[in-house]
Amino acid sequence: MSTNDRIPLYQQIQDYIRKIINSENLKPGDRIPTEKELMDQFNVSKITVVNALTGLANEKLIDRVPGKGSFVAEETDSSSTALSESSVPRRRGHSTGMIGVIMPSIHDYFAIRLIEGIEQTLNQEGYRSMIMLTDGKIEKEKDAIKELKAIGAEGLLIFPVDEENYNEEILGMKLSGFPFLLIDRYLPGVETHFIAADGNLGTKLAVEHLWELGHRDIAICSDSPLQTVTVQERIDGYIEALKDKGALINPAHMITDFKPLPVLKDAEVHPLYRYIRNKMATAYISLNGRLGVQIYQMAKQAGLRIPEDVSIVSFDDPTSVVEEFSIFTHVKQFEKDMGNQAASQLLEVIRGGPAVTGFSKILIQPELVIRQTSGTCPLS
Repeated sequence: MSTNDRIPLYQQIQDYIRKIINSENLKPGDRIPTEKELMDQFNVSKITVVNALTGLANEKLIDRVPGKGSFVAEETDSSSTALSESSVPRRRGHSTGMIGVIMPSIHDYFAIRLIEGIEQTLNQEGYRSMIMLTDGKIEKEKDAIKELKAIGAEGLLIFPVDEENYNEEILGMKLSGFPFLLIDRYLPGVETHFIAADGNLGTKLAVEHLWELGHRDIAICSDSPLQTVTVQERIDGYIEALKDKGALINPAHMITDFKPLPVLKDAEVHPLYRYIRNKMATAYISLNGRLGVQIYQMAKQAGLRIPEDVSIVSFDDPTSVVEEFSIFTHVKQFEKDMGNQAASQLLEVIRGGPAVTGFSKILIQPELVIRQTSGTCPLS
């Protein structure tokens, strides 16, 4: 098949599919060539094929069904086959009013407050949300993106699983211009709309507070399965804060190489429990609220008092939606405000407003909220 070298590969694939739909008189529901067949025929990568099919799905020319393939759409505009992807207008003319929200889980108050902010803004703007959970699995994230787009989501708010495994569905949306915004995490080297709290500043605030209380053996803990960009930024803030104090960096105090504790009864065999029991540090910075609670429980189980024997500062408040009843000293990331801003920015992108120039990166300034889990170092 002859092609014009100046035409992008994904557009060549789109033109080919338009041609076979017309020439073979395919009907709604008829299957089009599979991703593998198109990869082989055009000698291209999967991401190029995904990009091409995503564009055709946005045009409403095809429907993509996760796990089954792509099919001629039930309702197609006969003129759409003559349109290139760049000439397809956004879908405000036949708006579904639905925004997809993709989260790893909603097991903690960070996620609950984040979604509360998203819902508040979407409701005010006359939109509704559909939330899908990935359980921290990249394949579920891919399927969620496909499914939400297939049922007519106008845009997606995504809390990505991690940054180590690039999700080709996210890359495909970027290439095709489908509106989406990443929350809390971003893909290094890939420009996208993004919002998060400033984690680097958050750990600096925690270190400064504990240092003023006399703590010098300050551990930082993360149970993230991968050393994500978010985790690394917080660790960088911890290192920079200690260097500013003229302190030596103790690698043993950066405790990241362990899995989450499934149940408290297993605490005594957990490496973090032994670390706490042996008083290797006088203070702990937890990079998420759930882990902060576990450190608290392990310390209690080891017979230590909080904050008399050990202090804990957690990212996010893990104990209460109502701030006044919290006991944890924590780095407040303004999750509800983050949700408000995430939804507002995505709607601006969908509407193509004048405020959207390039890709927006919003960093929310965290604050340290001092409560009952931090106190004077027992050695000072």
